[in-house]
Amino acid sequence: LRLLARDWRSGEIVVLLAALTVAVSAMSAVVFFTDRVRQAVSQQAGEALAADLRLESTDPLPRSIGDDARAQGLAVVDVIHFNSVVLAGDASALVDVRGVSEGYPLRGELRVASSLQGSQEATQQIPPRGSIWAEPALLARLGLDVGDAIDVGQLSMTVDRTLEFRPDEGWRLMEVAPTILLNVADIPATGLLQPGSIAEYEFLFAGASADVTRFRQQLEQLGPGFELRDARNGRPEVRSALDRAEQFLILAAMVSVLLGGVAVAIAARRFVAKRLDGVALMKCIGARYSDILRLNLIQLLLLIAVAGSAGIVIGYLAQFGLTWLLADFVEAELPAPGLAGVFLGPVTALVVAIGFALPPLLDLGRVPPMRVLRQDLEPPRARFMTVYVFAALALSGLLFGMFRDAELVLYVLGGVAATLCVLYLAGTALVYLLQGLRGRVGIAWRYGIANVARRGRESSVQVAAFGLGLMVLILLGVLRTELMTEWQDLLPEQSANHFLINIQPGEPEAIAGMLTDAGIESPEFTPLLRARIGEINGQPLAEYSAPTRFGRRQLEDEINLTWLETLGEDNEVVAGEIWSPDDTRPQLSIEQSLAESSGLALGDTVSFVVGGESLDVTVTSIRTVQWDTFRPNFFMVLNPGFAEQYAHTYISSFYVAPEQRSAMLDLARSFPAVSAIDIGAVIDQVRRAMTRATMAVQYVFLFTLLAGLMVLLAAIQASRDERLFESAVLRTLGARRSIVLKGLAAEFIAIGLLAGAIAAVGAGGLAYFVASEIFELDYVPGIGLLAIGFLAGGIIVGTTGTLAVRSVINSPPATSLRAA
Repeated sequence: LRLLARDWRSGEIVVLLAALTVAVSAMSAVVFFTDRVRQAVSQQAGEALAADLRLESTDPLPRSIGDDARAQGLAVVDVIHFNSVVLAGDASALVDVRGVSEGYPLRGELRVASSLQGSQEATQQIPPRGSIWAEPALLARLGLDVGDAIDVGQLSMTVDRTLEFRPDEGWRLMEVAPTILLNVADIPATGLLQPGSIAEYEFLFAGASADVTRFRQQLEQLGPGFELRDARNGRPEVRSALDRAEQFLILAAMVSVLLGGVAVAIAARRFVAKRLDGVALMKCIGARYSDILRLNLIQLLLLIAVAGSAGIVIGYLAQFGLTWLLADFVEAELPAPGLAGVFLGPVTALVVAIGFALPPLLDLGRVPPMRVLRQDLEPPRARFMTVYVFAALALSGLLFGMFRDAELVLYVLGGVAATLCVLYLAGTALVYLLQGLRGRVGIAWRYGIANVARRGRESSVQVAAFGLGLMVLILLGVLRTELMTEWQDLLPEQSANHFLINIQPGEPEAIAGMLTDAGIESPEFTPLLRARIGEINGQPLAEYSAPTRFGRRQLEDEINLTWLETLGEDNEVVAGEIWSPDDTRPQLSIEQSLAESSGLALGDTVSFVVGGESLDVTVTSIRTVQWDTFRPNFFMVLNPGFAEQYAHTYISSFYVAPEQRSAMLDLARSFPAVSAIDIGAVIDQVRRAMTRATMAVQYVFLFTLLAGLMVLLAAIQASRDERLFESAVLRTLGARRSIVLKGLAAEFIAIGLLAGAIAAVGAGGLAYFVASEIFELDYVPGIGLLAIGFLAGGIIVGTTGTLAVRSVINSPPATSLRAA
C-alpha cells in the first residue's frame, strides 16, 4: 500500500490504472446495457407473436394449460381463428375470423380508426360483445363503413371500428383473407364452429423472461398435435436489424478492451522499469524472488480491485446514457440490469492485467543485485510466450463468453494481431531507412530522426502501439459513418410498405395500371407457388431427421416457392452455384439459416408435392438474404421453366404515401380476392433501430477514443525518463529549447505518418471483412482512407506526443542530471 501510494503521488501508475479502468468501463457499460436490451428485445420481438410464447393446436387446448401458466405468474390470452364467409346484404366475402380474450395483445398494440379513412389510434381494448373490428379492405369490398352490420354466422354484428394494425398480422404473410376481430366469448353464438370444423386454437403467454423460459421448457414436453412458437421464430427483418445493432455495440466495446490491454502492457513496462533499482536494493538486503513476486502480485491485485470497482460504477452510470439514447429503439420498459456486468468488471480487469501486465512484472524478480552498482544491468528476459498465449486465449474466451459471436471475435483479434506484426516490422524498417537520412535534413529533423534510429526496438514498439491505436480509431470511424450509412441505405425513406398477395394470373397488368393512375410507382410482380415437401433424398419427410426442432417445423409447414432467372441484389450465394438460363434440370436455392436448421445441403434431392403432383429438385446453392430490405424474398427459390405449369399466384411490394391511402381502398373494391398487408409499422420499428443504433455506437465510441488516448499516453510515458536525460544533456551543451522541442515533434510526426498509413490499410482491410462477412454489407475502402491515416497519424501522434513531452523540455537540466 505504501509503494502504491508513493507511485500514485509520483504519477507512475496513473496511466496503468486509467487504462484498466477505461477497458472495464467500456465493457461493463455495454454488458449492463445489452443485458437489459436482450431481455427487452425478446419482449419487443414478441410483438410479431403478440406475446412472448404462443401455443397452437387444431384441437381445443386444455384449460389446465392456461390455469397452470397463470399460477406461474404469466399473463394468458385465448385466441381462436378460422376462415369463414360473412354477409352484408347481397354481398359476401371470405374473412379470417379471429376471436380474442381480454388482454390481447400481450405484446405490441392494436391500432384502430373510428371511420373508414379516419386517423389511427392505439388501443389496449378488444371489441365489446356483439361488435367487431374489421380491416378497411373488407369494408371497401362490401361497401360498408363503421356502424354498419355484418352477419357472422348466426350473429348480426356491428362494425365498431376499423382494424388498422394488429401486432401478429404479418406472422403468416400469406393469409389471403382480411381479418375481423371479435370477442372470443361471441364465437359459440355464431354457430360457425361445429364438430369437425377446421380452426386453430391458441394460448398466448407473456411474462418475465425467466418465467417464460421455464414454462416453455414445460410445454416442450407436450406430445404431438401442439406447436410452440416464440420470438426466435419472429420476422427475419426485425431480427436482422436488432442483431446488427447489437453487433455494432459489441465491436465498439471489444476494441476498447483491446486498446486498454495494449495501454496496460506499455504502461506496465514503464512501471517495471521504475522499480528495477528498488528491487535490486531489496535483493541486496535479502529479499527472495518469491517475496518480490508476492509483493508485485499484491499491488497488481489492488490495482485490479480499484480499476474493476471504478469501472463497474462508471459502466453502470454510462449505460443509463445508452438507455436514454435508445429509448425509442427498445419501446418496452427496460428491466433492471442483471449481475453479469457486476461480475464482468473485475473479471475483465483481471484478464487484461494478468495478460498484459503480469509478464513484465514477473521479470522483476530476476533483477540482478549488482544493478545497485551498475544500472546498465537488466533482468534476463524469460520466455513468457506461454503466458502471452494464455492471455490471448483468456481474452478471446472472455470476449466470446460475453458476446457469443466467435466469428466477430476471431476477425477482430486476427486483424489486430496481423496489423501489430506489420506495424512492428514497418517500425524496424523505418529505423533502418532513417539511418541514411540523418545527415540530409535540418538540425531539428536530424535530431528527431536520430532519436527514432537510435532507439531502434523502442521506436518499433511505438510504431506498433501508435498504429494499433490509430487503426481501431479509424476502423470505428469507418463503422460509425460509411458502414452505418450503408446499413441505413438498405431501408430508404420510401421503402416498400405494402405487400399485395393472392394476385391471380392476368391481374398484374390491371393492378399496375391502377397503381400508376393513383401516382404509385408500378411494382414488380413475383410468382408464388404453395407446396409441401413429400420426400428428402427419397426418404419420406416423416422419417427425415432435422438438426433442430425449428427446422423440422419449417419443413413440415406449407412452403412458399418462387422461380427467378437471376437473384436480387439482396441475395448472395455463399455455397454452390446459381443456375444458368440454359439449365435443363430443376434446381433449388436455399436460404442459409434454413439450410442450417433443416440440415439440407448441396446435392440433396427435395420432392415437393404441388396439387397432387410431385416436383423433384436438387439443391445446387445456398445463399444469404438481406431481410431488412423488405423486398419480396423467399427461403426457397427454383430456377424457371419447371413450376410455371402449376397453379400459382403473384405477390408484390411497393411504397404508398399517407395521402395515397385511398388508392388501397379502391384496389380492394376492384380486386376483392387480392389481400393487401400494411407493414409500415414494422418498417418504422426497424428504421428506429437503425437510427438509435448509430447513436449508441457513437456513444460507445467515446470509450474507444479514451482507450486510444491511453495507448498514446502510455507509449509516450514509456520513454519519458530517457527523453528527460537527453534534453538535459543537449541544453547543457547549448541547444535552445525550441530546437529540442522541434526535434521531438519531428520524431513523433515521422512515427505518426508511418503508423497512420499502415493503420489505414489495416483498418480498411478489417472493415471490408467485417462489413462483408459479419454485417453482410457492401463496403470497399478507397484511397481517401490512406490520406486520412496519414493526416491522423501525423496530426494526432505529432500533436499529442509533442504536448505530452513539453514537460520534459521545461524541466531544469540540473534537476534531470542529478536524478540520472
